[in-house]
Amino acid sequence: MDTIKGIVQETYGQAAQRARAGQKADCGCSTSCCSTITSHLYDETQAAAVPAEAMLASLGCGNPTALAELKPGDVVLDLGSGGGIDVLLSARRVGPGGKAYGLDMTDEMLALARENQRKAGLTNVEFLKGEIENIPLPDNSVDVIISNCVINLSADKDRAIAEAFRVLKPGGRLAISDIVVRGDSVPASIRRSMELWVGCIAGALEEDSYREKLTQTGFERIDLEATRIYNSDDARQFLGDAGLSDESLLAQIDGRFMSAFVRAQKPAAVTSGCCASTCCA
Repeated sequence: MDTIKGIVQETYGQAAQRARAGQKADCGCSTSCCSTITSHLYDETQAAAVPAEAMLASLGCGNPTALAELKPGDVVLDLGSGGGIDVLLSARRVGPGGKAYGLDMTDEMLALARENQRKAGLTNVEFLKGEIENIPLPDNSVDVIISNCVINLSADKDRAIAEAFRVLKPGGRLAISDIVVRGDSVPASIRRSMELWVGCIAGALEEDSYREKLTQTGFERIDLEATRIYNSDDARQFLGDAGLSDESLLAQIDGRFMSAFVRAQKPAAVTSGCCASTCCA
């Protein structure tokens, strides 16, 4: 777990430095990998509402702010907030009566996000240093949790999901974008590639496993909606640099990965389940 954490921190720290230098960040595997997954996520209006550096640092696989149904006055938490693009967009949607938190473990990304907040002139924003497996916020304190292609990077997804459940208010909502595996498990050669883990592929959960983990934690009204399905031509681009682009492997993963919007809700009254007991303490 520490190895994964260290690689993620190093890679995303370098991504922040690239964004500060006015260059498009990359996710650590290859330029083609990142461009395949992270391109065309925000429209022109959204791009104009945030500093250019926030767009350059964006390494997500979706646009949770467009789908999260945020309301004025909501308290929002972005898990793995990076350069702050989704936090800043959320802050505008919840208005001065609401608040948007961003949580990240990488110092360089936090520094970039806070600079982007200053440039955006938003006061209802707070960036926190920490890990998604140990969120530095009280129980029952957040209305909506968003995240953009970050849960798949966690080496302890059960803990990350349990922490999200803990900090959500009763009736609060999870509304995240993530990379998800469709069907059976992916080839072991991809799972072993730390390069692809950082690039948002190798750490992805299978769809049924994702649903099961959310259910076991106590979430209800769970829905996974595909927003983009990646085919073998997409895979050919981002597996080539890792030496995994032979035709037999490509055939095995054709259509097996998708960007998905994951929705779930914490029950309005929690009386049982994992996070109502000491197992999540």
